[in-house]
Amino acid sequence: MNNIFKTDKKNIDHKLIKKAISTLEQGKIIIFPTQSLYGIGANAFNPHAVKKIFQIKKRLLSMPILILIKNKNDLKKLVLEIPDIAEALMEKFWPGRLTIIFNAAKTVNPILAPDKKIGIRLPAHPIAAAIAKSAKFPITATSANISGTPAISEIKNADKNFIENFDLIINAGKLKGGKGSTVIDVTDKKNKIKILREGSIPAEQIIKI
Repeated sequence: MNNIFKTDKKNIDHKLIKKAISTLEQGKIIIFPTQSLYGIGANAFNPHAVKKIFQIKKRLLSMPILILIKNKNDLKKLVLEIPDIAEALMEKFWPGRLTIIFNAAKTVNPILAPDKKIGIRLPAHPIAAAIAKSAKFPITATSANISGTPAISEIKNADKNFIENFDLIINAGKLKGGKGSTVIDVTDKKNKIKILREGSIPAEQIIKI
């Protein structure tokens, strides 16, 4: 496929990053490497692009997808508040494999926050970070797979019919694989957290904080 571009995460191809941003700006969707698995990227502020992701993944609209931001300052535009416990966790684990669920601001696309909450992560993977930093908008980062099927750590393992849906695919070779990000909810008014999914960061490390 001529929309697949191979690259090396140690030597980022900035022309490819620009091409990816241009694709996202046009309301199109991409596949790109995140820390452990490949993810689907779209302009999180483009309802049409986000809805297309749900359609391709055959994912229920009631199941939110997370977004990536370029820095912690972006949170102010996306969430209602940043609890103290969230600050402590971000200081320890961001950038990295921790997705934090906040109460979403009114500016957030309702498709991303059907329950008025939004999952956010600051990416550590060099390519994902480069895309997030270059974009003028937050980007989606849901796993590149049909809902209910295994996520992929190599593009060659993706179903051919599935990847034909994407306008640009960044192939950075084999990723670490394994568990995705750990997902926690910090929306409790008593400043308590809920671990919704134990991923790459063990629950005991979260509890220590």
